Amino acid sequence: MKTSILVDKRLWDMFRRRVGSEGGLRSLSEAVEEAIRDELTDILVYEGLSELYEGEALEVEPIKPKARTNAAAVVRELRGYR
Repeated sequence: MKTSILVDKRLWDMFRRRVGSEGGLRSLSEAVEEAIRDELTDILVYEGLSELYEGEALEVEPIKPKARTNAAAVVRELRGYR
């Protein structure tokens, strides 16, 4: 998809020099696409899992820990070391 965006000229020039020198316009487009994918990773993972488990309910059930724990005591102990 071809699009137009507004980017700070100095920032774009630095980005273009770094990425574009390695492979031209194709590399520049791929670098922008990779940055977009990085920003949307959580959505892409969710979509991938949804496709993988299509038709199955994705429910998470809480479980009780097997070992006895006291989170408040652990946090209090960790804070005491400061």
